[in-house]
Amino acid sequence: MIISTENAPKAIGPYSQARKVGSTLYISGCCPFSPTDGSVVGENIVEQAHQVMMNLEAIVVAAGYSMNDVVKTTCFISDMGNFVSFNETYKSYFNEGVYPARSCVEVSRLPKDVLIEVEAVVAN
Repeated sequence: MIISTENAPKAIGPYSQARKVGSTLYISGCCPFSPTDGSVVGENIVEQAHQVMMNLEAIVVAAGYSMNDVVKTTCFISDMGNFVSFNETYKSYFNEGVYPARSCVEVSRLPKDVLIEVEAVVAN
């Protein structure tokens, strides 16, 4: 089943915002794009991370899950010097102690030169 919501940016390529297979939801990488016009939201890692997580949460909710159901994320960050600031923002979207498994890697470049992208697997 394809999951799509107007509360997150539209897919800008040959992919879906998310796909649900059985009870597992696979969310494509979320960037700090505005759901309304696709523009980049935020100039620093904190602002961009908030937009990424709001976009991710919009897809999670549209599929009938909650952020407590996120079991794994992969975070792509353009500069590990932003890791601590990103972590502070990221953790605020989950209940204390109920964090998903996660990988976080530095990459050389992301779409529209954003600072962060996060993909997720969700299950309950």
